[in-house]
Amino acid sequence: MKYALGAVALLIAGAAVAMPFHEIPAGPRALPGDRLPPFAMLTDGGELPLDPPPLPPGTHLPAPGDPPESTAPAPSLKQATRMAQAALDDCTRRGFRVGVAVVDSAGEARAMLTADGADGSHVFVAMRKAAVALAFGSTSGEAHEALRHDPALKAKVTPAMFVEGGAVPIHANGRIIGAIAVSGAAGIPVGHQDEVCAAAGLKL
Repeated sequence: MKYALGAVALLIAGAAVAMPFHEIPAGPRALPGDRLPPFAMLTDGGELPLDPPPLPPGTHLPAPGDPPESTAPAPSLKQATRMAQAALDDCTRRGFRVGVAVVDSAGEARAMLTADGADGSHVFVAMRKAAVALAFGSTSGEAHEALRHDPALKAKVTPAMFVEGGAVPIHANGRIIGAIAVSGAAGIPVGHQDEVCAAAGLKL
């Protein structure tokens, strides 16, 4: 079973690289990395292509030992999971059930955690906040306030972003390598408690 699933995964990856009709992002509000495979999903026309499309001759399928698919600067998986857990634990101690996302410098997920009893949507909102922190090079709360005073900054905002407090950029060696974001901690101003927890995730 593992072999079969692995083969399908390789076909998906190969098709994604080689086929010009590879979908998407799934729309302007799609999160970074949310790219849909070109089969086994309903099309807008209601069709369901169950099999992968033929691969062009000479297509190279990813194999063990190949170069990484992503080279974006990023926290390591170990760092990302520790940060996410620390932020979640901080919010839990404060009585909040939240979702936490740690992303790389391209905004793609490195680690996502949802607290026991938390709504599953929080991690996706957190990713949208993280995109703000990356675009502005600041906390998403600071970006929110900057937009109040300088409407021209709206040019940095995309439909995939949620411009509220809760995200903090992650720095290493003088550059931003990702962001950590939290969503689900209620309070006024909106996102303030989220941002406190996100910052706690960086204090390891």
